[in-house]
Amino acid sequence: MSTPDDVSDAERARIKESFIAARGYWRPWTETMLRVSPGFVQQYARYAGYPAHTGPLTERMVELIYVGLDASSSHLFQPGLQTHMTRALEVGATQADIFDVLHLVAVQGVASTCQAIDILAEFAEFSDSTEVAPIDEQLQTRLDRLGPAHALALSSVARLDSGYVQVLLDLVEHGRPGGGLSPGESSLVQLALHACFTAFNPDAIRQILTTALAQELRPAELLQAIQLGAHLAVHGTALGATVFQHVSDLEVAGSAAPSHKLESSLKPS
Repeated sequence: MSTPDDVSDAERARIKESFIAARGYWRPWTETMLRVSPGFVQQYARYAGYPAHTGPLTERMVELIYVGLDASSSHLFQPGLQTHMTRALEVGATQADIFDVLHLVAVQGVASTCQAIDILAEFAEFSDSTEVAPIDEQLQTRLDRLGPAHALALSSVARLDSGYVQVLLDLVEHGRPGGGLSPGESSLVQLALHACFTAFNPDAIRQILTTALAQELRPAELLQAIQLGAHLAVHGTALGATVFQHVSDLEVAGSAAPSHKLESSLKPS
């Protein structure tokens, strides 16, 4: 393993060029990492680039999945969202595609709410008939049509609060733009969202996989969608490298300042 001092400027330039080719961006945190840990930059580019470039999904689909992952309320990573949204549009995604993904992001959290209500129904005794209502045929048809496609286990919710289920299904059905993702593409985005470590939801994954396989999506497509979320963890590394650089800059500025100015800057105002 080489130390940072063993890596030449020419080798650092090559690593930077390879990183940009693999990931499509270069930021201040990667510059810091290139200086302090060039081996990480080199290997991360290979690791993160592998699922993006190896697999059956089109570049458009890969970028749309990244849009969903970075926009998700469990992540909210604006720099990555801007990078991947820009790239998605460059490789053929439409405005409707983008906003269809953002619609799925808005619905993502409901899967956990439904699961929590299922648990409530297990533990609570809803003996009062006014608390539990039967599901009428029209509502059941909507549940069967929309629930599984969005990993929503809605039976308990419908019995306990049918009004909530109606407005939720209206959001699911009528809140999306027209002409966006196909049903299979929606499943790929939702699989990535629920499989990502930032909001891992095994029950939702099982439901989405059942739907996706019924849509004749191939296992290799599903595998790639799952893999795309793993390296979002590097955004913690990015934050750490950014803070490290800030602390280092402060130390350099502090050592260069006259002692009386340092003492003055440390006094409370």
